[in-house]
Amino acid sequence: MKENDIQHDLASIRSLMERSSKFISLSGFSGVLAGIYALIGAAVAYFMLYDGDNRMYSVHASAETALFEDVILIKLVTIAAVVLVFSISTGIILTYQKARRKSQPMWGKASKDLLFSMLVPLLSGGVLIMILLYRGYYGIVAPSTLIFYGLALISASNFTYTDVKFLGLCDVVLGLIAACLPGYGLVFWALGFGVLHIVYGSVMYFKYDR
Repeated sequence: MKENDIQHDLASIRSLMERSSKFISLSGFSGVLAGIYALIGAAVAYFMLYDGDNRMYSVHASAETALFEDVILIKLVTIAAVVLVFSISTGIILTYQKARRKSQPMWGKASKDLLFSMLVPLLSGGVLIMILLYRGYYGIVAPSTLIFYGLALISASNFTYTDVKFLGLCDVVLGLIAACLPGYGLVFWALGFGVLHIVYGSVMYFKYDR
């Protein structure tokens, strides 16, 4: 009986240490919604880029082509920005609600460490992507977003659930494959930010949120 009490106390201590050093209030349902937003954004981008015969829209005059590409680029960046804003907003709201249920502070040491570990690869990746867009290297933008996002998740997994690391690894692998298959960036973007997020969010929800 005494040994069981000791083991119970040790388990309680480990749980308290994990709660203090890791942010465990991430919402799995917000991951599902983020994946849905990404798939909607990818669908809108697809119909913007391709006609009914799955051929990319094109125009003949070079000046018109340049203008067309600029307009499409602005629209694609806008779609990505809208998806990002909706995903972040949903994540913050649902994570805040979960943190309240678990009586864990939303803005504590663990969440600060989590945010900082993600910001370094995300900001550096964001700057690189802006450079790629400015230089006209559109074909490697989607792979770059997947790779840097995956690296950010792997880094952040040290301060939250280990499951986040597996999502990050999958995104990195998808990004590397997408870099080898130019022309399919939108497909891999939808898989990485859409399908994987829905799968990951569902697993997190049934594993930790219920």
